[in-house]
Amino acid sequence: MMGCTRRLPLIAALLGIAFALPASAEEAYDPWPGLVQDIFNNRPMNDGADVIAIEMPYRAEDAAIVPVTLRSKLSPADSRRIRSITLVIDRNPAPMAAKFDLGPDANVTEISTRVRVNNYTDVHAVAELSDGQLYVSKTYVKASGGCSAPAGKNAEEANNRLGQMRYRQFAREDAPASRIREAQIMIGHPNNSGLQMDQVTQLYIPAFFINQLKLTQDDSPVLSMEGGISISEDPNLRFTYVSNGAKRFRAEAKDTDGHLFRNEWDVEKSGT
Repeated sequence: MMGCTRRLPLIAALLGIAFALPASAEEAYDPWPGLVQDIFNNRPMNDGADVIAIEMPYRAEDAAIVPVTLRSKLSPADSRRIRSITLVIDRNPAPMAAKFDLGPDANVTEISTRVRVNNYTDVHAVAELSDGQLYVSKTYVKASGGCSAPAGKNAEEANNRLGQMRYRQFAREDAPASRIREAQIMIGHPNNSGLQMDQVTQLYIPAFFINQLKLTQDDSPVLSMEGGISISEDPNLRFTYVSNGAKRFRAEAKDTDGHLFRNEWDVEKSGT
């Protein structure tokens, strides 16, 4: 009996080490190589320091609405253009937050939106250029619980605003001499992640989110987005583009339940 008693501290210590290992392993685990295989089919990744910038707060105030800005760093003398930008939040349950395809003539150089961040994580921006190559930049964000955070609006309020769209255009110091425009699209939608719990029933709310968005000036593509559960409630995109002189700006969005939302605005009468 005494021998067993003497061994207890050693057993407890060994158990403590065993239980500590998963946490340590989790901290050391880097999901990025696996994501390169799953999302990009293991295509080579080039250093994107001179191609694409990603800006996010190092420590987020609210993990459910973390601002992110993606900005082209290509020199005006560079003959290449960015075809698409894929935003990957490495440790989110569904890491691919969004893929943005850029219109060939729209010259989109900046996109800002808001995302959910579920754990302390690297966040990658991968730009595909017209030369067919991929270029990656990354940043690190300290935030947690964003994907399971309760919705900011109740279900009735969210349903009343479902699919409502707003378009704003912002004045720029270089306008009207330049054709560069800065605009914003806002869509009323709960964008449920599938990880949020109904506070009354204590059941998980099914995933329900905007998964496609297309923006055009007249019929010329500006940008399109393939979205996932990481895009925050009431999706919000702010972006720059070059006007082709179109009088109408159009938006078309679809969600995972098959709803189709459309709207268009007179560019000259949009808000500033």
